[in-house]
Amino acid sequence: MDLLGQSSKWPALARLRTFEASPQDQNSLPSRLRTWLLGALWSLKPPRLYGVPGTLALLCKYYAGFGPRRGQLPDPRQALRHPDGLAGICTEMSVPTLKSAYAMGLYPFAHIGPQKWWAPEERMVLFIEDFHIERNLRRRLKLKEFSVTFDRDFGAVVRACAEPRPGRLPLTWIRDDIIEAYTRAHHAGVAHSVEVWDEDGNLVGGAYGLAIGRVFFTESQFSRQRDASKVGFATLNCHLQRWGFVLNDGKHLTGHLAQLGFTLIPRHSFNALLATACKERSREGAWEVDQSADIANWNPKLAAIAA
Repeated sequence: MDLLGQSSKWPALARLRTFEASPQDQNSLPSRLRTWLLGALWSLKPPRLYGVPGTLALLCKYYAGFGPRRGQLPDPRQALRHPDGLAGICTEMSVPTLKSAYAMGLYPFAHIGPQKWWAPEERMVLFIEDFHIERNLRRRLKLKEFSVTFDRDFGAVVRACAEPRPGRLPLTWIRDDIIEAYTRAHHAGVAHSVEVWDEDGNLVGGAYGLAIGRVFFTESQFSRQRDASKVGFATLNCHLQRWGFVLNDGKHLTGHLAQLGFTLIPRHSFNALLATACKERSREGAWEVDQSADIANWNPKLAAIAA
């Protein structure tokens, strides 16, 4: 049964949906209990329910003292089928560990409990030349309703991505440990942010992710105004192509990513691409938007042929 979609029949769950802890209350006991309850309910929603035995077995092994050594990375080829892609427990997220993990096709994710490494059987990726700019988005780019920057306010972008989405559970995988780890990666020049600003200077959209070699791994996006995140994402991918990146990883299948040109490829193909692209020299350090780039008239396929 879809407990998360039946809040009208579960008054307590309905109250959990609408409750939002203030920053000072996020580490309080009631807030932590709420997070654990929501995380447990999220895990019980089909098809995630089928992965509960595998997850519990992994956690029991970890808490019994048979877990991995600190910084040890699992083999993505041995990831579970249920839940799809669960590969192991993440014991630490230093910058070198994150870089090594992503180059192997792993990424950390957890709503509750210890962080876990994941490597899904299929990966949603964008070959940059396949990026699709719909007509309405191109119109917005020409009108220049928004301005876009890179790496101007990484912290604000990550916090915005962690905010509850309207109509969804107030539950996020962008926990304090994720924020701390990716902020360190940002200071090291590995993690980058995209900021979209309106005419009044308000942050209305953005995204953040990691650049490893010639691959960008998009972690999350947010939008507070219609198409704001799309404008930022088009600007990002145009620059990625100009800088020689070959791939943008979106992780999971969504209708939004499919509309933008992302496609599913099997894990072994994805990891084969990473084995080459992630070894190439990356564009580390602070990024800046190239003001000479004509995003509104960018044609990814023609640009790929010209390159």
